[in-house]
Amino acid sequence: MNPFIEMFRDPEAIRQYAEGPPRFMPGYADMQIMTAILLAERAGTDGEILVLGAGGGLELCAFADLYPAWRMTGIDPAAAMLELARANLGSRADRVTLIEGLIEAAPTGPFAGACSLLTLHFLPADERLRTLRELHARMAPGAAFVAAHSSFPQAPAAERERWLARYAAFAVAKGADAEMAAKAHKAVSATLELLDPSADEELMRKAGFTGVAQFYAGFTWRGWVGYA
Repeated sequence: MNPFIEMFRDPEAIRQYAEGPPRFMPGYADMQIMTAILLAERAGTDGEILVLGAGGGLELCAFADLYPAWRMTGIDPAAAMLELARANLGSRADRVTLIEGLIEAAPTGPFAGACSLLTLHFLPADERLRTLRELHARMAPGAAFVAAHSSFPQAPAAERERWLARYAAFAVAKGADAEMAAKAHKAVSATLELLDPSADEELMRKAGFTGVAQFYAGFTWRGWVGYA
């Protein structure tokens, strides 16, 4: 069992989930704001947005605060994480539809924008491409899609490990327990099929997205925008 998938079923890990992304991802909150701005360029201030990997609801809350007229659909395979999202949304939940499942569970749209934050790196390359194609099929022509996840040089092996060490060191510097950060380093190294940034960009293009451009980079993380 992938330890990250198992984590999303652990009540204690779920309770502490909101502490994780800001400790492991440089500029996490600003990345969310940039994502919303990029989506709004095409979706406007009252569009319908699809969020893949919405468990926890952190980006849903950020988007709802920035664009109060947006309507959002959040998809996630972990029921407990969707419950956390619902709790975090509070009074904002009436603008969000939460659906348990993979991308196939999402409505056909077309959506005015879509994003997948801190999610696609959990999928092997072939499944990632299939998921991107399913996302593309649910988007209005010209709508913006934003992806941000772990993506950094994978070869040679020593270079890969150097970046992973930086990933863990950043988390410790932000207040994470050193033993927990070391375990995360080991789990990422052993279980995730991570890609070079150029390979991630190519998957987006193969899925049908055009104008793919990087807008964010922070140690082992990258973010891109592309258009349906």
